[in-house]
Amino acid sequence: MSEFHVRAVAEGEQRACLQVLEEALHAKPISDEAWAKMAPSWPAAGKFAAFDDDGTPVGITSSFEIELTVPGGQKLTTAAVDGVGVRADWTRRGILTTMMAVQLEDLAARGVPLAALHASEGVIYGRFGYGAATFCKGVYVERPRAQVRDGVGREGLVRFVTPAEAVERVPALYNRFQGTDPGFASRPAQWWPGFFDRLVTGNDGYRVAIHSGPDGDDGFVAYQTIDARDRQAPERGAIIEVRALQAATPRAWAGLWRFLLSIDLVSAVAGRGRPMDEPIAELLTDPRAVNTTEVIDDLWVRLVDVLAALRARTYGTAEPVVLEVFDKQLPDNNGRYLVGPDGVERTTAEAELRLDVSTLSSLYLGHGLVTDLALSGRVEVLDEAAAVRADALFHTARAPWCGTFF
Repeated sequence: MSEFHVRAVAEGEQRACLQVLEEALHAKPISDEAWAKMAPSWPAAGKFAAFDDDGTPVGITSSFEIELTVPGGQKLTTAAVDGVGVRADWTRRGILTTMMAVQLEDLAARGVPLAALHASEGVIYGRFGYGAATFCKGVYVERPRAQVRDGVGREGLVRFVTPAEAVERVPALYNRFQGTDPGFASRPAQWWPGFFDRLVTGNDGYRVAIHSGPDGDDGFVAYQTIDARDRQAPERGAIIEVRALQAATPRAWAGLWRFLLSIDLVSAVAGRGRPMDEPIAELLTDPRAVNTTEVIDDLWVRLVDVLAALRARTYGTAEPVVLEVFDKQLPDNNGRYLVGPDGVERTTAEAELRLDVSTLSSLYLGHGLVTDLALSGRVEVLDEAAAVRADALFHTARAPWCGTFF
């Protein structure tokens, strides 16, 4: 049986490594035109690949650096893991485990405190210390039943922009957003060509509209229109499928939703990946016009440096708790941590709660409750009162949300 070795990807090897990822995800071969668009988003830096004896890549794990907003507003350097895959004829040989270990060890050596990814399957990444840290919902808003309340969302102006204008204007607009809510991710220059630019300049008919308020442009939406007519309902309106909607202010957010719900010849406005606490129903005279179609995990987070990550966020009001953390991949994280409103320190005090790094990563951005995780056996509770205190310390008022795919 052929052996493999894992090493950093060198310049000139990116396209072959991307092809491995595309094959693992059952995508079509990369054309020259597609690679020309993807290349700026796929530098060699941050990539490790498994190579066979002939030097052919058979597995890939890739990341680039972003800043992720954590509870309290601090922006923490994070490895955005944007591609993990193994060629089908090389699976079940330990390649994935080896690549993930090499990547984590590299991040730890470079002092990157967090890693994050969007999981293709929910059973893979927990064993590498990742935990589902943000969730999102799908929405389906019925039209014409959905009428926005009088006076709401009327203060600004919404205008269409061409694909070329969207590519030029939206990145600068996004960078204006403060991103104070947990889970907000920065978008470095290399992110845009491979994701947003491909979306709006492709052949799927996406349109982009920008909202402007008193201080200038303050929100945008990207959507496509799907023809919902058939023989039984030839007059049925189209479905607007929202791919992205983000705003710097509540007024801009309301204005964008008012715009979408005012478009003629539409039967519904649908969107996936929306924030769990997005109050669309509160905009409407009939809140039952909004249906939640799904709730799914979104951003998975991995604490690479537990102490640095815990120190970077703020906590609610409660007496400190002592957490004992277990980390199989990065044993330097093993130990007890005193976590409280005044800070975080390593400690030798008796543990009150025991959990692995995957569970701690799930809690890190403020989603979920320790008491719930204890019921499912993911947290060992040595002091019942400590579990309640930990809920008050870790949970955030706003549900964490990322809104950026990579």
